[in-house]
Amino acid sequence: MMTSIATLMNESGVAFGTSGARGLVTHMSDLVCYAYTKAFLQHLRATRQFSHGAVVLGGDLRPSSDRIARACALGVEHASVPGNEYQVTNFGKICSPALALYGLENNIPTIMVTGSHIPDDRNGIKFTTSLGEITKADELAIKNQVVDIPDDIFNRDGSILIKYDLPLAINQAQVAYRNRYLNFFGGSFLDGRRVGVYQHSAVLRDELVVILEALGAAVTVLGRSETFIPVDTEAIRPEDRVLAKEWAKTGSYDAIVSVDGDSDRPLISDEVGNWLRGDVAGILCARYLDAQAVVTPVSSNSALEKSAYFKQVRRTKIGSPFVIEEMTRLLKTVQGPIVGYEANGGFLLATAINRNGKILSALPTRDALIVQLAILGLAQEEKKSISSLVAELPARYTYSERIKDFPTQASVQMLENLNPADTKQALHALEQVFGSCAGEPESLDTTDGLRVTFKSGEVIHLRPSGNAPELRCYTEADTLERAEDLNTQALAKVRGLIS
Repeated sequence: MMTSIATLMNESGVAFGTSGARGLVTHMSDLVCYAYTKAFLQHLRATRQFSHGAVVLGGDLRPSSDRIARACALGVEHASVPGNEYQVTNFGKICSPALALYGLENNIPTIMVTGSHIPDDRNGIKFTTSLGEITKADELAIKNQVVDIPDDIFNRDGSILIKYDLPLAINQAQVAYRNRYLNFFGGSFLDGRRVGVYQHSAVLRDELVVILEALGAAVTVLGRSETFIPVDTEAIRPEDRVLAKEWAKTGSYDAIVSVDGDSDRPLISDEVGNWLRGDVAGILCARYLDAQAVVTPVSSNSALEKSAYFKQVRRTKIGSPFVIEEMTRLLKTVQGPIVGYEANGGFLLATAINRNGKILSALPTRDALIVQLAILGLAQEEKKSISSLVAELPARYTYSERIKDFPTQASVQMLENLNPADTKQALHALEQVFGSCAGEPESLDTTDGLRVTFKSGEVIHLRPSGNAPELRCYTEADTLERAEDLNTQALAKVRGLIS
């Protein structure tokens, strides 16, 4: 049976977002995941991006990830054609950056089964070519593929009918990822540092302890969970804020660190348990790495520009493919380190980093560990607390929240209503909605969603999520309290529009 991926997207609701293909677990049947995998490999073969038939596979700790991984592995095997036989190596539970790094260094495409930070009723698949993350052009090409689905291997509900085992290989990728940081930073790098590790259900939770201890830190394990917890580093849960404060009171830590489900987005707190926003952590990480150019989405904190730490700053749409695209452009003109980060804290290296005679290779995909190590290293070098490093930045504070179960099309329509073609009319419409909580609008930016800057300097930014049916709201102000309050008021106004 020949099946169009475009049709499968429409029928299943499983589609590409800002970070791979995502959907409800109930919609991500074995058949759907098998078809997506075959389409990915057909695209690589058509564009001659597949040199020797090897594919590596990994996944996070969600209950559905093992099942989806088996379906993807079967898709790899069945994508073989005479002269192009494909073999899959399963590394099992592994963080996304470790799998991507292995693929980049060995010229092998990778498949990571993860829903990242979203609840475990959803999951996803991240495809990476031997050159790095798939681009928007790659996504379109995959969508346009037509694949053959054998009639005798799936039940009517899309589950695999045949018996299929997926052996587990020695996790060389995780070992290489560990050595990447041990070799660059050195065994005494964190001597004297006390670090709490909030493990929850992150796939890197045990390896994170191993790496920190190998670098000299005294580590305390905190908050381990055997059920999946959707820790979102961009919209930190109130309960995670409370936990960090409580742990800091009793543990005397220099920092508490954590990561999201697939461990490519960081959390790091100061010594009193205040989680740093990802876009603030990104500034400090880029500073430690002596970056010459920094690329980040339009939603990130404007303290980046106001700090004047960096020669060039570029803004993009939200999503790592856009950050990578802009970093790639800068490679032609910028001498020195080029880095990128997202508001969720995920950090990307477009170039290698040379520090103290040691080289950290480029890794142009989201990574969490580099952020935590760089900030701890910056505090160590300058003999300052993390809260002091943050206090030295310009006083700009961001906050984000979301309205869940908000259909994407409804979000798009609402933003179109708020932004008529005529700029004066748009500013007037926005003042009618938000004027009572933010004052008079001064300008708007439609790079990604609708970002409104008010004459007070405050910002309200609305956009549909690329990963789930949610409306995201980002706010920026001169104090954290005001940013949070403005966010609450802005979302209340939005709810009023849709009620």
